[in-house]
Amino acid sequence: MDVTVELMARAGCHACASAEEDLRRILADYGLTPRVVDVDAAAEAGDPTLRAEYGDRVPVIVVDGDEHGYWEVDEPRLRSDLDAAR
Repeated sequence: MDVTVELMARAGCHACASAEEDLRRILADYGLTPRVVDVDAAAEAGDPTLRAEYGDRVPVIVVDGDEHGYWEVDEPRLRSDLDAAR
């Protein structure tokens, strides 16, 4: 399966940690691992675009470059979309 799932997050964000845990559990069923992107670290490294885009809504789930959801993981929707990608 060739699907990329990213989690836009920031350090110290309880909702981000919860979303990461949910994503890891769900994606394991598909042989996938989420890529966690710290929007603040990206900005400090010279790329402020991610923080500008997602910073006020983290956690944000991005699937294959398209925003899939934010604040929490919609498990039924995510599974449906991953099943369709198989």
